Amino acid sequence: MPLALLALAIGAFGIGTTEFVIMGLLPEVAGDFGVSIPTAGLLVTGYALGVAVGAPLMTVLGTKIPRKRMLMLLMGLFIAGNLLSALAPAFAVVVIGRVVASFSHGAFFGIGSVVAAELVAPQKKAGAIAMMFTGLTVANVVGVPMGTLIGQHAGWRVTFAVVAALGVVGLAGVAKLVPDLPRPEGVHMRHELAAFKNAQVLLAMAMTVLGFGGVFAAVTYIAPMMTHVTGFADSSVTWLLVLFGLGMVGGNLVGGRFADRALMPMLYISLGALAVVLALFTLTAHNKIAAAVTIALIGALGFATVPPLQKRVLDHAHGAPTLASAVNIGAFNLGNALSAWLGGLVISAGLGYTSPNWVGAALAAAALVLAVLSAALERRDAPHGTTVATSGTPAERRTAVHH
Repeated sequence: MPLALLALAIGAFGIGTTEFVIMGLLPEVAGDFGVSIPTAGLLVTGYALGVAVGAPLMTVLGTKIPRKRMLMLLMGLFIAGNLLSALAPAFAVVVIGRVVASFSHGAFFGIGSVVAAELVAPQKKAGAIAMMFTGLTVANVVGVPMGTLIGQHAGWRVTFAVVAALGVVGLAGVAKLVPDLPRPEGVHMRHELAAFKNAQVLLAMAMTVLGFGGVFAAVTYIAPMMTHVTGFADSSVTWLLVLFGLGMVGGNLVGGRFADRALMPMLYISLGALAVVLALFTLTAHNKIAAAVTIALIGALGFATVPPLQKRVLDHAHGAPTLASAVNIGAFNLGNALSAWLGGLVISAGLGYTSPNWVGAALAAAALVLAVLSAALERRDAPHGTTVATSGTPAERRTAVHH
């Protein structure tokens, strides 16, 4: 794997840290500005919505900019947003800083996925994408716990300053290691938008919303679930999230490895197993050891879907993949917001802190149904008397059909 992937992974590490670390610092921010915890929660919601809006917007703005330069500009935006949050004199300014930083998120991962895939041989594309996303998963193991610890002892502003410094390292890495990859000639915004006419692209994005949404339905409410149902101390929640992050790292790498060999079977297995494990979490949540194991499995199975889904979008939007890739990253955050809302609804309805697990299981099962439908449509549209390969670009699959 080329060193340029390390630079992309460092940027992903910083972005992943700033996205999730705020969840552990809400009490500190709320206390500093004298706002309620639900109001402080706008820092989470605002970021997720900023990603969903910023992903296509920043990608559109960058259509005439070489990809390396656009990645550098996005890291600059990320640094500025985190510095604004660190220096904010009022709560509203922190929200603005979070939104500014979030605007870099989707486009960085979207454009970064395209760049990562172009840096390696065709049969290693999903593995290269997974390598970049490793930065995001490692952030949940190292960056988020460390950022929370720093924020609790030195102040939440210091955490945001440290994250901005990570952005500087990422920017330097992109500038030094990522080769100049000019924007492909002849690709215009109408070509990028045309990808959304492809049913397979839309189905992959819907699988992203539902599949990873299933994960966040459970994880969003993991703190009250583990303390009120399982009996863990409040201080244990951080380490349970580390287990979740370790699962994400493993699942991401395994998903990238096997997606290059058999993409659709990988999706069937990971989504089906995710639905089962989320349903079982309603039972295992009552035992400390079983709950810890389940949390790691949810992280692993959830992130095992990321490289194959991102690669599937790239494959089917092969003529103009950048916007579709970035929008798919926004779809992850849309899934997060949707599932967190649905999980809150069932808790508010009095169904208990484990009830979001059933929501997650249903969402993952729905994503599995879409995966089966997607494969069926692909077989239907294949030339008569052929079988469709389950990985590679459409052109590669046409050369791999068996009569």
